[in-house]
Amino acid sequence: MKTFEGSMTALATPFRDGAFDEQAFRALVRYQIEGGTSVLVPMGTTGESVTMTPDERARAVKVAVEESKGRAAVVGGAGSNSTAEAIEGVKRVRETGADGTLIVTPYYNKPTQAGLVEHFRAIARAHPGFPIVAYNVPGRTGVDMLPETVQRLCDIPEVVAIKEATGNMPRALDILEKCGERMTLLSGDDFTVLPFIACGGKGVISVSSNVAPRMMADLVASARAGNFAKARDIQVRMNNLHRLLFVESNPIPVKWALHLMGLFGPEVRLPLVQMTEPNAAKLRDELRTLGLLKA
Repeated sequence: MKTFEGSMTALATPFRDGAFDEQAFRALVRYQIEGGTSVLVPMGTTGESVTMTPDERARAVKVAVEESKGRAAVVGGAGSNSTAEAIEGVKRVRETGADGTLIVTPYYNKPTQAGLVEHFRAIARAHPGFPIVAYNVPGRTGVDMLPETVQRLCDIPEVVAIKEATGNMPRALDILEKCGERMTLLSGDDFTVLPFIACGGKGVISVSSNVAPRMMADLVASARAGNFAKARDIQVRMNNLHRLLFVESNPIPVKWALHLMGLFGPEVRLPLVQMTEPNAAKLRDELRTLGLLKA
């Protein structure tokens, strides 16, 4: 079963006058590939998937597949708090030609640990042989998938990796202890990429790499090669960028950054709103410091 690792980007979704801006999205995909991103992850949290229609989500994943032309793998988000809806979402992702799917733990209805296992088992049974990246982000979902539960997911061949977004290094070690090399560990927290890889991680699904793909790719490659001094230097250099990209709800700041960089407009969908001016000014200054603005 194919798995995914390296510097992976949770792609932001550009809008123009309320509609999906396909051409701008293609430009973002090209920017990512040129910057060394190994896996594209459209239709996650950063992609505002929850305010997009099923047709829009499927089109975005399809565009990523078309534009990447096999140069980077594509893992399309299809998570839902309804197992039936997730199964249908994965069907749409498969039809685009994507390489796998990202499935967040069900939110709002707060399933038990046993319910989480059965959720992923049902999706895998409906889509045999299609790789699944499980996504644990309790700060957004209200449920935390524990290491013992991840161990149970090892019995489901389709679940090849977990995006662990707690920023908790003991958690990463606990999963490694229970799952070994069976489950690919991916960080979901830009602030802790280096320590996460040192704890057995194989990469990151990153927000900041939308803006600085080459820096993130170099950080991940250095850490995986054991060049921790170089990786530490990059991690520290990016620290304020991470801070500013999360100073307001993701993806508000990252879309503003991409707007400043000339990739696409800052438009977000309600209930998200534009970035406040004081924070926007700080972000603009940081992009200049990192050499990411043309002027």
